[in-house]
Amino acid sequence: MGTRFLPATKAVPKEMLPVVDKPVIQYAVEEAKEAGIEQFIFVTGRGKHVIEDHFHHAYELETLLSERDKTAELNSLLEGLPITGSVSFTRQQKPLGLGHAVWCARHLVGDEPFAVLLPDDLLVGKPGALAQMIQAYQSVGGGAIVAAEEKPREETRRYGVIDPGARNGNITEVKAVVEKPDPAQAPSTLCIIGRYILQPEIFSELERREKGAGGEIQLTDAMARLIGHMPFHAVQTSCARYDCGDKVGFLHANIAVALSRPDIAAALKPILRGIKV
Repeated sequence: MGTRFLPATKAVPKEMLPVVDKPVIQYAVEEAKEAGIEQFIFVTGRGKHVIEDHFHHAYELETLLSERDKTAELNSLLEGLPITGSVSFTRQQKPLGLGHAVWCARHLVGDEPFAVLLPDDLLVGKPGALAQMIQAYQSVGGGAIVAAEEKPREETRRYGVIDPGARNGNITEVKAVVEKPDPAQAPSTLCIIGRYILQPEIFSELERREKGAGGEIQLTDAMARLIGHMPFHAVQTSCARYDCGDKVGFLHANIAVALSRPDIAAALKPILRGIKV
């Protein structure tokens, strides 16, 4: 529901809030495209039809930009669109948790490995986080892959936490996963963040609709039950992560992305230096 960003999210989905000049969900789509993803499934809720509109042609606007020779602006619209026929939408009718949201896409995914990207986690880098995860997936021979990040122990209560096994470079074997543990009970400080590569077997586990932390159907719990039945690894990517589900993280993302942009950074830096609080 985007309650952390009210009143801004009263009529605008939080996924459509812009980081500089692109909605945060567009960064996730671009990351997936860069990684070679060809089919895109959006799991949304009531009142989020604007997301579907965003990834559709706006013919009047495109015509206007073309007539006014605003080529750069027109290209920025067209480059963000997945190709026709590659996009599907389905609704999670009740907010029953991330695991339930993934389960809602089961018929569209079918019997193939698939990736899950949570737009709240903005991961910036080249190659992108998902591309790095796919490379790891190929090197370990498949199974389940999650993106992970070391966090302060006191923050482990907010994440799925990994019980780590053998480590090879940036890839760590996952022996177990605990969803949102008390910091004193956390098996490590290596925490799962919003990128996953999963096998279709996960849907059978989610079908059980077992509730976990917060009374929700947790994706982490379903993944944990598959440990031992397939390879399971965590990847620490080289990307910078910004939590766009949090006000401070969202502001951090806007500043960091703007400073990385040659068309904006030069004008922004003196403004930031001149701010007095």
